[in-house]
Amino acid sequence: MSGLGGLDRPGAPTSPGAWDERSEEWLVAETDVHETGADAPLSGQEPTATRTTTGPRPTPTRRTGADPVKALLHRHRALCERAVDPLEIAAGLEAHGVTDRTAARFLHRDVFSLAEEMYARVARDGETPVGPPPLTTPRARADWILLTLLPGALCAAAVTALHLTHGQSRLIAAAVGALAVTLALRAALARGPLATTHAARPAVTRPTATRTCWLLAYALIGDGLLQAAVTAGPDALPNGTADGLWPLTTAPVLALALSCAPAAWCAHLLAVRARRKLSASRALEDFATSVKPLLLGTFALYLGALTALLALTTTALDEPAAYPQTLALGALLLLSRLLATHGFTHAPALVLTAAVTAEATALTTLFTARLPGCAWLATPVQSLIDAWGPAAIPTIACGTGALTLLLHATRTLTRASAHATADQPC
Repeated sequence: MSGLGGLDRPGAPTSPGAWDERSEEWLVAETDVHETGADAPLSGQEPTATRTTTGPRPTPTRRTGADPVKALLHRHRALCERAVDPLEIAAGLEAHGVTDRTAARFLHRDVFSLAEEMYARVARDGETPVGPPPLTTPRARADWILLTLLPGALCAAAVTALHLTHGQSRLIAAAVGALAVTLALRAALARGPLATTHAARPAVTRPTATRTCWLLAYALIGDGLLQAAVTAGPDALPNGTADGLWPLTTAPVLALALSCAPAAWCAHLLAVRARRKLSASRALEDFATSVKPLLLGTFALYLGALTALLALTTTALDEPAAYPQTLALGALLLLSRLLATHGFTHAPALVLTAAVTAEATALTTLFTARLPGCAWLATPVQSLIDAWGPAAIPTIACGTGALTLLLHATRTLTRASAHATADQPC
């Protein structure tokens, strides 16, 4: 855009006041429109006949609570009326010197988001103009509430069956229970506040689901398998179990399945409060500042609920407490789901892959170290297990991933665009 009066060239003024003094181009965001016609002249052009060239400049009238996009629509109405799609409006705005930095003053993340709203609000071919796009507040619905309770109920039934059966019957109960819980989780995550956007489903859902299943499976049998690799090897079952199953740690998995309902409610609470703050905000910085404590609060609320559920399941099943690795895994799964729900799918996929790789590498090195000349491969993992036990592997892998996603979420989920464009079937 070097030929457009130098609006974006290096060294151009950066403050809003400087822009107003230079060309009056950005006064439409905060002041009344003084020019007539569809589009205002660009910087460097001759002034039109309607602009006063002598005498004191008129003092602009500040808009305190007005719709900031309305003035921009008035100025570029001809462009919006003849546009066949939002991309044409975006190209026209860019030609008039509107940049992403300018779009931020209209509560949009970029020029294309601003163009989409302008396209929707201008009448074409006899249509009546529509008002500002409503920020509908999602409401709790009975269907997704029941679906989020289903994984915990089925997992409790499966754990009960495992404790009441032996031998081949136990294998059948484990297989049927795992399949039932997986289908219930899939149904719970397809509806409600934990459902991903339609655009993200084809490319992300399947790989992410596979990684999630691995992490849950490791929480179920990982510690026993790791301990067997350290002591007797993969062909020996510790503790004298001879029914064809590794020793199962069922309390963490049951607590995570039961926490599906609190996770959905936390995501619902975040969506409701964030959209209320978005409708009341007049600046992106103010919205981000108000949403960050909300995000951290809902995250802490889920961890508190998961801790209570884990204490309940550990006591009921009479198993050793597994708080660090379970809380780290729960935090990782919640944050990855929240980011995917609001359209940020790349970072969760990378972090889940890293966590799975770390756990798989730990197991692989212990088994590979039994080969001649490869004992040195198990030294790092063996030292870690000797110092903090088998739980150190999933705690470090999932805890590091959860911390990474938490830092990423404080930057992405505090944007207005993350909540204004979310289309969740709540």
